[in-house]
Amino acid sequence: MPLPVLQTTSVLYRRILSHFPQDISLAFAYGSGVFRQSGTTQGQMGNNMLDFVFAVDDPVTWHTMNLMQNRKHYSFLKYLGPRQISNLQGNHGAGVYYNTLVPCDGRVIKYGVISTDALIEDLHHWKTLYVAGRLHKPVKILVQDESVRLCAALGSNLKSAVTAAFLMLPESCSIEDLFVQIAGLSYSGDFRMLIGEDKAKVLNIVKSNMPHFHNLYGSILQECSQVVYKPQQGKLEVDKSPEGQFTQLMGLPRNLQQEITRLVDPPGKNRDVEEILLQVAQDPDCGLVIQQGISSIVKSSSLTQSAKGIMTAGETFFPIDEKRILQFPAINFAVFFISLSNKFAYHCG
Repeated sequence: MPLPVLQTTSVLYRRILSHFPQDISLAFAYGSGVFRQSGTTQGQMGNNMLDFVFAVDDPVTWHTMNLMQNRKHYSFLKYLGPRQISNLQGNHGAGVYYNTLVPCDGRVIKYGVISTDALIEDLHHWKTLYVAGRLHKPVKILVQDESVRLCAALGSNLKSAVTAAFLMLPESCSIEDLFVQIAGLSYSGDFRMLIGEDKAKVLNIVKSNMPHFHNLYGSILQECSQVVYKPQQGKLEVDKSPEGQFTQLMGLPRNLQQEITRLVDPPGKNRDVEEILLQVAQDPDCGLVIQQGISSIVKSSSLTQSAKGIMTAGETFFPIDEKRILQFPAINFAVFFISLSNKFAYHCG
């Protein structure tokens, strides 16, 4: 079963996709150029950049083909070749390689490439919450293969978002409150929200797209035993008993459980995860602990991904002599990037 999000057969999106290698397991468009936000007119949307993510089974092969078709999309990193581009993609930041400010069919686009395996890991375990977080919100699915693994991971990610939101909400709340909490998960801890992003962004996303959020989460809420779902009234009643919260905590993605353990368990005690989560379930500040765990995941990935973005964006942000980069040994390049990431994190963290 495909992800229950708004499908599209728009000629514009089909034309844009036709410019890229077709070996894509999942392609989606997202952001303010695709979905209207409060205070934005249809005309303004037409001027906004279109954002895409492409999941590919074999990043080296895909970048090899894309470099042949769209070499101008890449920064100076094209001189390192597809293997080093794929290594940078997979081994640093959030596992995504972005080409930005690309003119395409009369629009300006940005597209990120992630391996299918890395996407599935993020969806199941919230390793970075970078692409998984984008898929908590409405997106336009353009391509989705019939892989059982991918379908299961997409569904698991949505259920995890609902569970995490339940733990941070009061016992009684509105459905809009739930969607705002879900939409804000991937912004929690993101330094960009402190240095330029619109702080009302999350509320604007939800208010303008309530039907799409209902389409994503309605069936999950109807089937969930942890909530009384009242769609006609626009209300929810969440199970906030220690037993209910423990069940919810046990259903969280693995990486978030590990972050909670790190936050709560004093060094040297080494208790098992189940024991720690039982303690957190009885803590009046349970929701705060969850938020801190999510913030820790998002902060780390957003900092390193943004540092990587400086390099993939090209000389506008990071001037480098392209003749010298041809002579840059791969191992020195790796050390160079790690140093850049650390400096960026130090100044922004």
